[in-house]
Amino acid sequence: MAISPPSDLVLDVLRAADPSDVQAAQAKLKATRAAFAATSLASAGTGFAVAVDLLDGSETKAGIERAEKKAKAADMPQEYRKFEASILQTFVNSMMPSDSEQVYGKGSAGEFWKSMMSEQIADQISKSGGVGIAEQVYSQALQKARSQGEVNARTDEDDRSRTLSMINDFERKVFDLAPAERGEA
Repeated sequence: MAISPPSDLVLDVLRAADPSDVQAAQAKLKATRAAFAATSLASAGTGFAVAVDLLDGSETKAGIERAEKKAKAADMPQEYRKFEASILQTFVNSMMPSDSEQVYGKGSAGEFWKSMMSEQIADQISKSGGVGIAEQVYSQALQKARSQGEVNARTDEDDRSRTLSMINDFERKVFDLAPAERGEA
């Protein structure tokens, strides 16, 4: 009795399938492979941030200036850098393609992924020195603090009691109903 083994089942199914379906399946496999590669790079510490660092060209004059700007950004208080990143996110999001359903997906999920991508790009721009918004706001805050004298974070007891009495007066005025509203005339 002779046994004839069937041919490769996967290839038979592939040959019988519609060519457009085959192309769609191959595109999904490529996208999944790209997503896995990106996740692997990010977990290994060689993701998007490292790619931005590699692009700065640190051996050129512009690269040296960029490195100095990045060092200044590291000394900047975190709040100012995050403020700049939030402004940059709006700019980056508006520059991203609007008809990108193939990249980000459809509907609100696609918008969410697009927003996350622009947030990460803006954060990396801000971390690497930004465009100067954080520096300008920080220098203005320092200038204001210097013009008003040294800022004292602690208040004395007189300031505290005066503030509490002002709050109590305000609450009495707000919560005290007028005589007409109480039924008195």
